[in-house]
Amino acid sequence: MVRPLIILAGIPGSGKSTWANQFIQVNPRYRVVSTDQCRATLYGNEATQGHWSQVWSQVLVGWQRGLEAIAQGQLDGLIYDATNTSRRQRCAAIAAARQLGFSPITLYWFDVPLELALSRNQNRSRQVPAEVIERMHRQLQGAPPAQADGAEGVIHLSLADLPYQVARLGSQPG
Repeated sequence: MVRPLIILAGIPGSGKSTWANQFIQVNPRYRVVSTDQCRATLYGNEATQGHWSQVWSQVLVGWQRGLEAIAQGQLDGLIYDATNTSRRQRCAAIAAARQLGFSPITLYWFDVPLELALSRNQNRSRQVPAEVIERMHRQLQGAPPAQADGAEGVIHLSLADLPYQVARLGSQPG
């Protein structure tokens, strides 16, 4: 049985959540599991970082519920919306997803200029400290998403690619 998982990777302000919401509009049989949603559920506010082990447990619960919905024919797949800027994070997430039974697993890397992400961040009500975004950007540039992380595919989205990708969402993924 096909149990697709799309794992998003990118710095805050790179467009991951916007893309995921647009994807869901075109593909309503997908569900998003996001670390922000998990934090809001756990702590009443998505900006509260809390304990990663608690957030990760909520992610796993969301994935398990998604797999059940896929098995029952209610969903076609899931999107995991998190920054996933370190290779270690991505590899651990992919290994956990594979152990649960997701396949195929595709990484979508939102590679936008640091200056654009910082500018978008300034216009948000919930801002991430600039030094945190800069550190995450260095992590991604030093170890960008790759098939070696364990996914079947990696889709590298630059700023120029994003409108094209949104336009062709109806054919994704498979």
